[in-house]
Amino acid sequence: MTATLHALCFDANDPRGLTRFWAGLLGRETDGDTLIPDDDTGFRIRFAATAETKSRKNHAHFDLTSESLEDQRRIVAKALELGGRHIDIGQGPEEEHVVLADPEGNEFCVIEPGNTFLAECGFVGALACDGSQEVGYFWSKALDWLLVWDRDQETAIRSPHGGPKITWGGPPFDTKTGKNRVRFDLLGTQAEIDRLVSLGATRLDSGESGRVEMADPDGNEFSVVLSR
Repeated sequence: MTATLHALCFDANDPRGLTRFWAGLLGRETDGDTLIPDDDTGFRIRFAATAETKSRKNHAHFDLTSESLEDQRRIVAKALELGGRHIDIGQGPEEEHVVLADPEGNEFCVIEPGNTFLAECGFVGALACDGSQEVGYFWSKALDWLLVWDRDQETAIRSPHGGPKITWGGPPFDTKTGKNRVRFDLLGTQAEIDRLVSLGATRLDSGESGRVEMADPDGNEFSVVLSR
């Protein structure tokens, strides 16, 4: 049995506020401070309370897809209406995607129509991450997801059920400093934790009862909630 990607967790100063923003933008139902996937190809999006404020660019962000230029403008306008804002992360004037941030500064992009890489991935087209080729291989094996891109040290994986891709851009990428504000929550067993270690993960200090804190080969933290 392989581990299951149960949720993508965001640290949040105002979990309820971010839940409202992302539920409104993605059109998803909520359960507390968690967004429920709208089919069996996605994963939950969870917002966990923290007192630490965001001080640097996240290592992972959503790429949202659009069906036309009018649709792209509509998505951007909706994000701004809900409390998002335009940001500059060094994108050039020739870029066709629009870079935005949610009310707490978490970056995301609204991709231009006709993007073939994200075709058939749905509105949440991808979770785009900084990371090495090695970590892409690790997560493909850890989750038993298909390696759908492996070129020039860039990798991408996707669930056999479809849904969003998870991508890693390869070098150069930002040096990791401090704990990530965006991380994976997995469901798994003790045997699965041992398998993750054999694949290259590191076991960190155990957190709350029934939850094991770990890190992938790039040092990105993730949690495994032990299933019975």
